[in-house]
Amino acid sequence: MRWALVKVALAVTTMVVVAFAVPLGLVVKELARDRAYSNAERQAATIGPVLAITTGRPQLERAVASAETGPGGRIGVHVPASGKNGKPAEIGSRRAAQKDVEAAAKLGRASISPVTGGSSLLQPTAVASGIAVVEVFVPDAALTNGVTTSWVVLAGVGLALIIGSVAVADRLGTRMVRPAERLAGAAHDLGKGRLGVRVPEDGPKELRSAASAFNSMADQVVQLLANERELAADLSHRLRTPLTVLRLNAASLGDTPAAEQTRAAVEQLEREVDQIIRTAREQKAQTQQAAAAAGCDAAEVIRERMGFWSALAEDEGRTVRIAGADRPVRVPVARPELAAALDAMLGNVFRHTPEGTAFAVDVHNAEEAVIVLVSDAGPGIADPDAALRRGHGGGGDGSTGLGLDIVRRLAESTGGDVRIGRSVLGGTEVRVWLALDDRRARPGTRRGHRLRRTLGGRRRRTARTGS
Repeated sequence: MRWALVKVALAVTTMVVVAFAVPLGLVVKELARDRAYSNAERQAATIGPVLAITTGRPQLERAVASAETGPGGRIGVHVPASGKNGKPAEIGSRRAAQKDVEAAAKLGRASISPVTGGSSLLQPTAVASGIAVVEVFVPDAALTNGVTTSWVVLAGVGLALIIGSVAVADRLGTRMVRPAERLAGAAHDLGKGRLGVRVPEDGPKELRSAASAFNSMADQVVQLLANERELAADLSHRLRTPLTVLRLNAASLGDTPAAEQTRAAVEQLEREVDQIIRTAREQKAQTQQAAAAAGCDAAEVIRERMGFWSALAEDEGRTVRIAGADRPVRVPVARPELAAALDAMLGNVFRHTPEGTAFAVDVHNAEEAVIVLVSDAGPGIADPDAALRRGHGGGGDGSTGLGLDIVRRLAESTGGDVRIGRSVLGGTEVRVWLALDDRRARPGTRRGHRLRRTLGGRRRRTARTGS
C-alpha cells in the first residue's frame, strides 16, 4: 500500500509538472524572442526622425553610432538613389540580402530576414527620394537570452514538487501501513495464544475502528477462556462428593481382588480430578495475568466512574468537568485497579472539600505515558509530600486519611509516579503518570522530566487562558 501510494503520487505530480512546465518553458522562449525584436524595433525607430530630416551620410552615420545600444556594427541604413544620376547609399553594416531589402521597401512594413549568426529586422521608412530601409541585426544569443536559466529554474521547481509529493505520500502511507501491520501482528500473536496482546487505537478512522474491534474481541476471548476454565474447575469440585462416597464404599468391600481393583480405580480417578483442578487453576491464573497485561481503556473507565460520582456531585452542587476522555486511551493496568485508584482520588474530593467545590478529571495521552489529573477548587493540601508517604500525616493512626497509597502502587507498577500540587482551579491536583507498557521508564529518567515539563507548560497555558 505504501509503495502504491508513492507511485500514484509520483505519476500524478509528474504529469502536473509536465503539463505546466513545458508550456511555461515555451512561453519563456517566445518572450525572449519578442524582447529581442522589440529592442531591435526601438533601435530602428531612433533612425526614423533623422531620415525624415536628411539623408546625408555624415548625419546618418552619427545617428547610427548614437543608436547602437550593444556591440557596434549591428545597424545599417539603405538609402535609395536621389535624382537621375544619384546612387543608393549604404551606411553602417549590411547583412540582409539585397532582394530582402527590396522586398521590405516594396511591402512598406517591417520584416525579418535570416542571416548568418542570427536574423535582421528590416524597417522601411519614407524619405524624400523613396523608401529607405533600416536594418538591425539580432544575433541568436539575444533570441535565447535568459531562456536556459528559466528552464533550469522550472526544472528545479518541478523536481522539488515531485520529491515533496513523494515524501508526503510516503508519510501518509506509513501512517496507514503501520497500524495495519500492528493489527496483523497482534492477530498472529493472539492466534499463538498470547492473550495479553492488544493494539493501540490510532491511525485513520477505519483502522481505529478495526483496532477497537480487535481489542474487544481479544477481551471477549479472555473472558470466554476464563469462564471455560472456571466451569472446568467447578465441575471438578462437584465430582469430589461422589468420589468420596465411592472411596468410602470401596473401603467397606473387604479384601477381595475385586475390592482392591475398585479402590485402585477410585484413587486413580481422584488423582485425575485433582490434576484437572490444578490445571484449571493454573490456566485461570494465567488468563487473569494476561487480562491485566492487556490493560484497559482509561477513558472508558473514567467515564464509567464519573457517571457514578456525578450523581453525588449533583446532590452537593459541585461543578464537574471531564477532558480528554472522548477517545480510547489504553493503559497497562487492570480495569479494577484503575477504577479503585480513581474512586480513591474522587472520594478525597468529596471528603476533604466543602460542598459546592468544583472538580475536574483530565486525561493527557503523551508519547511515552498517559497522565490522569484529578483537580479541585478546594483549600489544597498543606504538605503534599507527607500525603504520599504511607504512615505519615495528621491522622491519629499515623495515616493521612487520603487513601493515596493504592494510587501510588498503581502508578509505580507501570514505572510511573504520583505528584500532588496546586491545580489551575486553585485547590489540589493529583497527577498520576502511567508509563505505557512498551516504553516503561523510571520516574527520574530524562523522558519523565521532559514529559513533566510539557505537562507543566500546558497547565500554565491553561491558567493564563482561564485568567
